[in-house]
Amino acid sequence: MIRVTVYKTGRQEYLGFDLSGHAGYGEEGFDIVCAAVSALVINTVNSVEEFTEDKTSCVSDEENGMIQFRFQGQPSHDASLLLDSLILGLEGIEESSEYKPYIDIIFKEV
Repeated sequence: MIRVTVYKTGRQEYLGFDLSGHAGYGEEGFDIVCAAVSALVINTVNSVEEFTEDKTSCVSDEENGMIQFRFQGQPSHDASLLLDSLILGLEGIEESSEYKPYIDIIFKEV
């Protein structure tokens, strides 16, 4: 299962997210849930880096399906919008009855 933990402040500002695991929906290289989640996450990280001036840190381990992404300070409006878009896409996958068993999204206030 893929676990996504999204960290927000009490004011609902993003701090970052952690992603871990593999969906297990299909064989390696043919798992459409992993592919969809990976495309959404990688595009978001790249978009924040390319289209905003936000300072971030990102640690990843492809073999273990792990990404730790953090903002170094308060995220800009554009960066927050990009994360809103990521969450929308991930929740779309999670809400599907076929894919729900393969992804879990958790929101933590810190």
